[in-house]
Amino acid sequence: MTNPLILSDAQQVIGRRWSEDQSPEQARILSLARDALDFISASGQWYPFVDFRGSGGPREAQVIGEDGSTELRVLLSKTASFFGTQLDDPEAAGEQVPIQLILDVLRFISSTRQHEAFGDFVEHVEAHAPPFVVASFETEHDADAWLKNHPAPPLFADILIGGRYHDVVYDRETDFRRLPWNRHFERYLAWLKRDEPPVAAASFATREEAEAWLSNQPNPARRTWVMIAGEFYLAAYYPNINHQALYPLSMAGSDEEETEGP
Repeated sequence: MTNPLILSDAQQVIGRRWSEDQSPEQARILSLARDALDFISASGQWYPFVDFRGSGGPREAQVIGEDGSTELRVLLSKTASFFGTQLDDPEAAGEQVPIQLILDVLRFISSTRQHEAFGDFVEHVEAHAPPFVVASFETEHDADAWLKNHPAPPLFADILIGGRYHDVVYDRETDFRRLPWNRHFERYLAWLKRDEPPVAAASFATREEAEAWLSNQPNPARRTWVMIAGEFYLAAYYPNINHQALYPLSMAGSDEEETEGP
């Protein structure tokens, strides 16, 4: 089976091609490749991707169709063309394996007609929204039941349990399943506090008032600051699961953790 660490190797390949004086087009291509790799993990599609890659799948990315915006499909095609030329570039010697993985990820997204879902993920990233999640549950009991009964749990994805982030851990060979909590959101909130200091868009006396306001927004922002009883809260919206949440700024990690961006 393809080692998941190859996703990290592929990200390094992208990083080595990034430069401060690159063209806007080059920046868009490299950013899209980066987001495509992250999409595989964030959406929990590692095993489906491995199976697709193992079967060979369609050899060419299917970028024509109604799914997703034309702009995104064109950019996917340009990104695939760029990394396709890299395979034969003498300066890319030793990088063929991670470059091929990037091409396979782009092919997977296009061939499985996930342009719309991927486009939504790219918007999520560009908005510096909270870490992506694939599900939300009120209680551990509900989450455990979901995990137990899921035919193919989304490995590497995040879920919410009672407003707290948890990893989905799954090994399909042994059927090992767990939902350990993580600090992804706390680190994200610390980063947001440092890089974009909070300014409240609205103020409320109680959390109930804030929740009512949030639920009545016709087009809720993926993230916005509000004030509740004198304390800053981040109001978050996850459109992929139609879920809204309020997080107190006090959840932010320590100064030592303020290094992880979105």
